[in-house]
Amino acid sequence: MRESFHGLHELIILAAVLAVLFAVANFGSIKRWLIGRPMRTRELHQAHTKLVWWIALPILSADLYSSVAYGPEAGATELAHLGDGAKWLVLPITGATVLLLTILILSYIMGVMAYPNGGGAYTIARENFHSSWPALCAASALMVDYVLTVAVSVSSGVATMASSYPQLIPYETSLSVLCVLIILLVNLRGVSEAGMVFSLPTFLFMACMLLLVVTGLADELQHGFVQTHTPPLGTVPRGLTLLLLLKAFSAACSSLTGIETISNAVPVFRESARGAIKAYVALGIITGVTLLGFAYHLYVKGISVNPENTMLSQLAASYFGHGVVYHVIIWSTFIVLILAANSTFTGFPQLAALVAGDGFLPRALTIRGDRLGYSNGMLVLAALASLLIEVFHAQTNALIPLYSIGVFVAFTVAQLGLIRHWRTVRGRGWRWRAAVNTVGACVTALVSMVVAVTKFTEGAWMVLVVLPLFMWMAMQVRRHYQALAQALRIDLERDQPRRHHVLSVVLISGVHRVVLETVSFAMSISTDVIAVYVGFDDESIQRMEEKWEQWGAPCRLVTLKSEYRSLLGPLSRFIRRLEYWEGGKPDHVQILMPQFILPKWWQNLLHNQTSLLIRMWMLRHKDVVVTTVPYHLKDV
Repeated sequence: MRESFHGLHELIILAAVLAVLFAVANFGSIKRWLIGRPMRTRELHQAHTKLVWWIALPILSADLYSSVAYGPEAGATELAHLGDGAKWLVLPITGATVLLLTILILSYIMGVMAYPNGGGAYTIARENFHSSWPALCAASALMVDYVLTVAVSVSSGVATMASSYPQLIPYETSLSVLCVLIILLVNLRGVSEAGMVFSLPTFLFMACMLLLVVTGLADELQHGFVQTHTPPLGTVPRGLTLLLLLKAFSAACSSLTGIETISNAVPVFRESARGAIKAYVALGIITGVTLLGFAYHLYVKGISVNPENTMLSQLAASYFGHGVVYHVIIWSTFIVLILAANSTFTGFPQLAALVAGDGFLPRALTIRGDRLGYSNGMLVLAALASLLIEVFHAQTNALIPLYSIGVFVAFTVAQLGLIRHWRTVRGRGWRWRAAVNTVGACVTALVSMVVAVTKFTEGAWMVLVVLPLFMWMAMQVRRHYQALAQALRIDLERDQPRRHHVLSVVLISGVHRVVLETVSFAMSISTDVIAVYVGFDDESIQRMEEKWEQWGAPCRLVTLKSEYRSLLGPLSRFIRRLEYWEGGKPDHVQILMPQFILPKWWQNLLHNQTSLLIRMWMLRHKDVVVTTVPYHLKDV
């Protein structure tokens, strides 16, 4: 039995290796099937159409509005251990959250007025501060926020499904990672540009949440605003402290993530700034009503925190049972939470490309993929979010302490930048606009400190470490690019191309058609050509020398003996000895390696790939150029 198991294990490994080789050999075909046809650069502007504000609203608000599904529960979770006497506290906590939401929306409306072409926290900080540090602080905070948005939204969506279908609970982590991969694939294909399609699920979720609020109000009008399960109002439970209350408030503030999305995307609105402001006002009203109504109904029904059944699921079941309406609410919640992560796959790559364009991140993040999206940024986001989900086992409440700090740090930097903007630009009404942003900066800075202190031991310390570390790394990247540019800069009048003495070395394994083509190519581009053969014994070297002479010795042949059956050692020693070459020390050595290209991918398994190893090894040598001369075989 054990032998058969080992045999099966080896077959699985072999199948995996063959699958990888097949994928590598057919990468282009598989990529086109998964991602779609490449798009021309001129199609970029055709892909981004202007949207009416009420259509753009659900697309850009999915991140913020979806968080009402877990924001109040996150706050209630912090107080759950105090018992039923603490359930009423969800009301003042949610009320404070809605008040903060109002302040933030007013502040970001000021941002839209100041930057009608779109101005996120990074852009605002970059243009209003002389130092790079505030902009980097905003960028790092936003990137942490984006990564956590994906992790929290997907984990919360899967948790909502698991509440209704308990058989999914053991697979929450795997399902969450799978959802991230699906979202990644969808965005790599560019489907996220289909605005109307992606607006419908958010509209459905909004309708479901408003239906839940209205149904709860009707239930309370019929059965009373104080019911059997309603906990006492105003009691102070034993063990309640100011620090614990602040912890609950900071957790509930996770409902406010994603406010900056509209201000970043002002150009997509048909009415530009006016359309963005309309969307902000509508979003504030809908989100505020939903949060207050949802929290109040949780209190009236006395819903308790249950790790295996979300409070939203419990409340919906109390009104609608487990019928069709209940399942529509659960599925719409799951879909909109996934869409919240989907919108982040646009925001993160764009921000990363902007920061990379300023030289603070690798330039690969500025490259658009086949579908005109910043695909490298999407891959980075998916990898980091999946890592977080795996480390925290898809537990939303474990991820939220990391979530809020980055959000409010970015808010604070944006408000401070806008204050400087109004003081510089001035103009009509600048004082009250600056006053609004001053209030916003004070409130968000206070919330940032509250979250940092209250959630420090629960994981917030990691964000406080990551933010300055990211900023330091970004500055190192910037210094590297500046040093590289300085090192590569030339004097256009003094530095001119000149000829070099180049020695061409052809690596051969025998005398055959591939070597014929390679030697012919070498002799066509250089007059100083030698062929090098590495043999493992005297007999093979003698046979090679005889065959070379029989062939007519088209160029000088050098044979090297390797007693340890290594190619790299003898070749390296030979290149070092070329310093004393009889024709004079060459300026450069060009190593030409013959390589035949086979028509079928599996045929590569039948041949060793020593040329790859030689190419990697020869990069160590300063004045060595490695050239591959391919020879395509057809009928093999």
